Amino acid sequence: MKLSELPPETIAKIKQYRWDRIIEKHEGPERWADDFRFRELEFLMIDGQAVLLPLDKEHHLNITVLRTIWSEDRQVLTLFLQDTTFYEDPHWSGFVAVCEKLPDEAFFLATLYHEWFIFDNPK
Repeated sequence: MKLSELPPETIAKIKQYRWDRIIEKHEGPERWADDFRFRELEFLMIDGQAVLLPLDKEHHLNITVLRTIWSEDRQVLTLFLQDTTFYEDPHWSGFVAVCEKLPDEAFFLATLYHEWFIFDNPK
């Protein structure tokens, strides 16, 4: 699935949504409409599902999915990611995203995207 293949009504629907962030000490709700203005967006395929994250598509090659957690009804996907675009140190390159399936659509949209410091926890 490609973002460019979506009908204009679907793009308009996405632009109405917001997502929450804490990235580099910047907090607050962001509007997907702004991401369409300032980023080159594209879906990532994760577990066979199209997922839209608030990232430029140039980051995609640097994304490693570390863990996926599905809600029981498979309408919410929680992701633990590593994005080495700016930092190779795993401690500084972690992110957590909560993505929700949009009603009547075949893709997931991030509603939360936060930094996450990757630590090796004892087992």
